[in-house]
Amino acid sequence: MEAIEELAVQPCTSSLYLRPFRLSYRQNGTKKFWDFMRTHDSVSILIFNTSRQCFVVVKQFRPAVYMCEIERHHPQVFENQDKESFPSLENPLPAVVGVTYELCAGIVDKPGLSLEEIACEEVLEECGYRVSTADLRRITSYRSGVGVTGSRQTLFYAEVNDQMKTSGGGGQPEEGELIEVVEIPLGESMKFAYDETFPKTMGVIFSFMWFHSNIAPNLPKK
Repeated sequence: MEAIEELAVQPCTSSLYLRPFRLSYRQNGTKKFWDFMRTHDSVSILIFNTSRQCFVVVKQFRPAVYMCEIERHHPQVFENQDKESFPSLENPLPAVVGVTYELCAGIVDKPGLSLEEIACEEVLEECGYRVSTADLRRITSYRSGVGVTGSRQTLFYAEVNDQMKTSGGGGQPEEGELIEVVEIPLGESMKFAYDETFPKTMGVIFSFMWFHSNIAPNLPKK
């Protein structure tokens, strides 16, 4: 995961996942426009292992996060963005600045499957646990990237145990996925959620808070 090399930034003229558009409109008599991108909706899953009383999350390198850090340290990289070429990254930052902790998640790109079925596939592929749709509890759905994509993410909760683990997870290498499965002990979860030294998505923070409000009070007392 840490071996990032031969970085090159270039214009994106086509993509399987993003489509840029500009919307022109009039609001309260004022002419406006807004640039946005269309992308897939997604699902995410808060996984709690009852055998060891821990959350199961994933850790992976995110190029967009990495490039935000690159721009913060080397703003010249994105200058003259209308040109065919960008400055080469001769002294890139260590890959760790682009690694984030996230909930198990995946895009909704299989029309024949329900959100629950896609969520089950992601839990198996990324984290190695076999769950059924009956094991899922829908928490809520919300909009993410409202200024850029406006896509909808649906959040589920799943309880698993060690007997349900069938593989080490890690995603699908043939699709370029390189995912590390991480366990966060229940007793350390809120400290982890607010510790900024562990870069994470808002989904992790929100779902941990939801768990402590809705699930933790009903857990057996030790």
